[in-house]
Amino acid sequence: MHSLHEHSVKIFADLPEKDVSKKMEVFYNPVMASHRNIAILLLNSISNTEMHLADPLAGSGIRSLRFLKELKPGKIARLYVNDKKEGFRKIFEKNIKLNGLSQEKNKITLGNTEANKFLAGQHTADFCGYFDYIDIDPFGTPNPFLSVAVERIKRQGILAVTATDTAALTGTYEKVTKRKYWAMPLRNYLMHEIGLRILIRKVQLQGVQFDKALVPILSYHKEHYLRIYFRAEKGKEKCDALLKQHLYFLFCHHCLNFKTSVFNKEKCNCGKEFVFAGPLWVGKLFDTTLLREMIKNNPFPEEQKFLEVLCTESAFDLPGFYDLHALARKYKKEPPKMEMALKKLKGVRTHFSLTGVKSKARIKEVLKVLR
Repeated sequence: MHSLHEHSVKIFADLPEKDVSKKMEVFYNPVMASHRNIAILLLNSISNTEMHLADPLAGSGIRSLRFLKELKPGKIARLYVNDKKEGFRKIFEKNIKLNGLSQEKNKITLGNTEANKFLAGQHTADFCGYFDYIDIDPFGTPNPFLSVAVERIKRQGILAVTATDTAALTGTYEKVTKRKYWAMPLRNYLMHEIGLRILIRKVQLQGVQFDKALVPILSYHKEHYLRIYFRAEKGKEKCDALLKQHLYFLFCHHCLNFKTSVFNKEKCNCGKEFVFAGPLWVGKLFDTTLLREMIKNNPFPEEQKFLEVLCTESAFDLPGFYDLHALARKYKKEPPKMEMALKKLKGVRTHFSLTGVKSKARIKEVLKVLR
């Protein structure tokens, strides 16, 4: 086992030789450094202070160590860190000392049990009851942890959810999507956005049973994972308003038109039948004010471009986008230059695709630009 560095923190861990696996002695994935950067930046950019933070699937514990070192003074009231892997407590205590931290002084509660038991407060003497921030970052689907996490998040708290089982959410295994996420996926260039919106709805359905409206404030697809930050708001009316934004996404394979609808069976203007995805979340993916604050505060230059794309995209926070190359292939045309297309369609780029455009334009207007 070697000493590894990530920003302000050192840990004892081994880098994976091939693919990352949950069988690793210490689960550390260097590819996920970006999403740890964004978590730190988001927590430093919101007004919440004196937070009880929970990291129930800590792996190597790198995220929690970075929280302790990089979050602003006054942000953390207590940090709850857990992983069920055998020997986790011993390794994490070693890493605490390696970083010049103290379990008592830094108010760290350690667990070495199943994540749901830890969140529910079993075997934890100083359990706070509810948390201001919970990070659900599993290897694969977040499903087994959602119900307890949603029940344990405080009002105005932040619930962060990661899914790495992108094949299940993007239509590779349709039956798995229906079974695990209660929705129909869409296997085309829109699949990552559709998968993200399916996941948002699944988490929100867990929330409304507790009268908690889980509102996305930052949602994105990056590399091999989907990531969403929800703010928990209390109230039946807010939950009802949330549920009204669970609709179907309709897509026409014939002309590449799309729309959202309360119905899953309609005819496109071209005369062909739409296929459907969902039900899924058709509301906003981003809080623009938060993104601007994150860009202003950002100490991670490697994240700047990505955050700027998200911020620009948030101005057209609508379901679906046009992929210029997909349209060009379909209509046997040369794809238009991106800058020209953005100008004529009054649109913006999207992080879901290098050749994608978010726009309020109809398919007819898009095809005029293509011709």
